[in-house]
Amino acid sequence: MEIKAIRMFDGGFMTQPFAFGGEEGKDAFDEQIIYRSSLQNFLIDTGKEIILVDTGFQNGYAAPTKKLGSPLYMGEKVADYMESFAALGYRLEQVGKILITHKHPDHSGALQYFPNAKVYISPEDADALKLSGGNIVRVSYQDGAYKNFPAAEKIADGIWFIEAKGHTFGNSIVVVEDEGLFYLMHGDVTYCDAALKANKLSIVFEDKEAARETLDRVREFVRANPTVYLSTHCPEGYENLEMRRIMKL
Repeated sequence: MEIKAIRMFDGGFMTQPFAFGGEEGKDAFDEQIIYRSSLQNFLIDTGKEIILVDTGFQNGYAAPTKKLGSPLYMGEKVADYMESFAALGYRLEQVGKILITHKHPDHSGALQYFPNAKVYISPEDADALKLSGGNIVRVSYQDGAYKNFPAAEKIADGIWFIEAKGHTFGNSIVVVEDEGLFYLMHGDVTYCDAALKANKLSIVFEDKEAARETLDRVREFVRANPTVYLSTHCPEGYENLEMRRIMKL
């Protein structure tokens, strides 16, 4: 099993009020405290099939420019999603499954380039994106509980798609078990690893109560299992992967 980062942006920043202010409010935090930002999604090579976890923006996307006071600046473009995907040595026709953690375009925009892959996504977010066709799998979390998460579906040996609502109404996470470690790809449960450690919600959510429950479950999981925390919006996402660094809370 191999997990690889598909990198799109790097060298950015986010402010503490953006990353931490979901419950106490932005005014409770210091806008001059900033955390590193980037954008990457992930690829799983099981040796038998290629599975994507999220697909970034569609080709040609230009991120907002850097400016003083921006709550989130993703950074400079490293590559379009498809360029970064190809640079890993894969072809689009090799991708059999795509696991979408949630509907936002930095996680789903490049779906259009993989028309033959099965797309696993929550019913809520599939409806929000108006996805249809025989390749769309509206996940029912048919396999019940996984560890401390009540609803999950096994995608392949050692790969679990898990209900984790809050950031969106249908938000999900993905856990990959490999060689005694648990690789947790969480979309935007947090925007930076510092928020996970500080137990803070970002200001971006559709259901705050559900987002709090999900963050609590994620932290419980991390405390109980040797977890490599793979974030989308901070460079610790690819750094943790490269070093197989276990998250400590």
